[in-house]
Amino acid sequence: MNTLAAHAQHMPLPADVRLMNGIARALFAGLGALALAALAAWAWRSAALPIRAIEVEGEVQRNNVATLRANVMPKLTGNILSIDLQRARGAFESAPWVRRAEVRRVWPDRLKVRLAEHQAVALWAGDDGNDRLVNAQGEVFEANLGDVEDDGLPSFNGPAGSSAAMLDMYRRVQPLAARLGGDIVQLSLSARGSWRVELERQVTLELGRGSEAEVVARTEVFVRTLAQVLHRYPGAPLEHADLRHAQGYALRLHGVTTVAALEPKK
Repeated sequence: MNTLAAHAQHMPLPADVRLMNGIARALFAGLGALALAALAAWAWRSAALPIRAIEVEGEVQRNNVATLRANVMPKLTGNILSIDLQRARGAFESAPWVRRAEVRRVWPDRLKVRLAEHQAVALWAGDDGNDRLVNAQGEVFEANLGDVEDDGLPSFNGPAGSSAAMLDMYRRVQPLAARLGGDIVQLSLSARGSWRVELERQVTLELGRGSEAEVVARTEVFVRTLAQVLHRYPGAPLEHADLRHAQGYALRLHGVTTVAALEPKK
């Protein structure tokens, strides 16, 4: 009897039984997959997984959780699972003073946001007539000018797309302007590529055209030799300098003229 029982246990199942078992397993697997898919779809659309908090990281001075909630939360759609992080990033970067945002989910109901804010270094009075700001990377951005605490920011006036080149020029010319006893108030670049600087006390420098290195070299020569010229006219402050001449520069000093006065006819 034991031998017969052991032999029966190793006998293969009939083909129809094996087929039914395979179909049953497939049905159970399919039902399980459908259930998981339905659960995932419910979770994706469900209002039961809302975003309840925003955690802000980074060196943030002009934005906080309250301002971000007011400016950004109305633009976010979906729950913690379905929210599009790229669109969320764009929503955060549309907030005032935000230059760059990195957004990620934190289960079960938070968004963690790392922000980098604009650092204003100049006013931008572009050729479109709209007043904006230039950041430390040379990018023009929109912001409320009333939020700028620094009243001494220089003004850049140039063609669209020239803000980065203007910031580079400013950083190289400003130390030279300081040697003249004043800061740059306005830096201008014409459509033809000619540079102009206005300093404190209404001093104007026409720097002319050329590469950045050429313009800076002319300015260095001017600053280095100006004291020798002014020594001949003590007490006569500089009003205007034109550096566009090939072999030198032209000056206008306050109260000094090189035109002889005409004697009245007798």
